[in-house]
Amino acid sequence: MHYATIKNCDIANGPGVRVSLFVSGCRHRCPDCFNEVAWDFSYGEPFTQNTIDEILRLLAPAHIRGLTLLGGEPFEPENQPELVRLLRQVKSTYPEKSVWAFSGFTLEQLQSGKLCKKEITEEFLSYLDVLVDGPFRKEEKDLSLRFRGSRNQRLIAMPQTLQTGTVVLWEDWQTANRK
Repeated sequence: MHYATIKNCDIANGPGVRVSLFVSGCRHRCPDCFNEVAWDFSYGEPFTQNTIDEILRLLAPAHIRGLTLLGGEPFEPENQPELVRLLRQVKSTYPEKSVWAFSGFTLEQLQSGKLCKKEITEEFLSYLDVLVDGPFRKEEKDLSLRFRGSRNQRLIAMPQTLQTGTVVLWEDWQTANRK
């Protein structure tokens, strides 16, 4: 796996100040994508344990609320195993930090087991606090939306969704009630 960049002070891709990892590789090719350069699976730097160590270091300050994964496409089959390895270490080291992921796939597509080994995707989803799902659609672009670019995209509260088996949408109050 490769990654395009790591932002250590991101306030646009989830609540609070976050560390954001932009992975490389995406087959969606959404028209008007904001990050076309990351479609190439070889773009950027190789993702290694040193990369994970750097992300863990960047997450350490108390003012950092969590980690956001985007890209490219975090849920491409080539990216999932490495991101699961990262998330195991993040959740072990910082269980109080939230994890968000953006995907052009819908939750239903991810849970179908057709994209990657089902157990890998299930583990990945289990680490998420919020999944922003669905492709960016130019015709549904809405700049007034918080943390997403088009009206078809959902902000899914993953712990509640996995617990109930029904999609539960994330609301700002869920963040306000966290430490």
